[in-house]
Amino acid sequence: MVLITDLTPTCELLWNPLYLREKDGETLLNQRILKIIPKNDSVSKLFLLNFLQTSFYKKVIIETASGSTVRHSSSKVIAWLNLLIPSFPEQQKIASFLSLADEKIEKLKNKKSLIEKYKKWVMQKIFSQEIRFKDENGEEYGVWEEKELGKLLDYEQPTKYLVASEEYNDSYKTPVLTAWKTFILWYTNELNWIFDKWLPVIIFDDFTTAIQFVNFSFKAKSSAMKILSATNGNNVKFLYEILCSIDFQIWWHWRHWISVFANMRVLIPCIAEQDKIAAFVSEIDAKIESLSSEIEQAERWKKGLLQGMFV
Repeated sequence: MVLITDLTPTCELLWNPLYLREKDGETLLNQRILKIIPKNDSVSKLFLLNFLQTSFYKKVIIETASGSTVRHSSSKVIAWLNLLIPSFPEQQKIASFLSLADEKIEKLKNKKSLIEKYKKWVMQKIFSQEIRFKDENGEEYGVWEEKELGKLLDYEQPTKYLVASEEYNDSYKTPVLTAWKTFILWYTNELNWIFDKWLPVIIFDDFTTAIQFVNFSFKAKSSAMKILSATNGNNVKFLYEILCSIDFQIWWHWRHWISVFANMRVLIPCIAEQDKIAAFVSEIDAKIESLSSEIEQAERWKKGLLQGMFV
């Protein structure tokens, strides 16, 4: 390994209204993208690219970022960053090995995407009743009936289940949830008022209409949320898929469950067919979740590998 102190790549700023953010929301680059080009052939572009993906590099950028309103890094800081690199042939071997890891991750992501598209297609066929499930005698179930969502789903306010402390730790047992894409925000060690009844349930964000299917105990972060449970033996997983299929445009900042969604009328089959549809969809979801786990493990493995190589 050798320490390169004069790598100083040519840095060209390409102006673009783009924000690049870290997980904590801190803006690193505002309206500028930095193009980094090695000055000579002694540095492999692929090797350099992998270095730029390390948490070590990102930490340097965060620590050297400046600005009071919008924090950003500079081309000078990046250009003069010292880097330990091996000989060019070893760089190529490392880059080639890491490319294989990237290919594996990409294949897993493509496979997951295909299954997600299949699920979307098959649910459209089910809700249009082009695909029907049959009973034990091979006969189709009865005609689907139109009902209000508010008659199919009860709601409870999350007020008493709200997390009180902001002392979070991944080692704690109880997840703190949001209906947004983040879903599990943190973990808490609070023992009182944990929601663990009527599981599974649906959590519905009253303002954004975001939803999540929940089959484990939890505490909530926001009071602007409804906890929905199925009524009269209806299948909550099936009703969750119905909610996912609703294309709704938000126009006003108001609570949407009582004012809008509870009054919506939807077509639903008998409970027996609901159960069969839910079981079928759950099998697809299990495959998607398994692939998500594989992708996460592969990315974590690559991240650890990068840290070991570059730090």
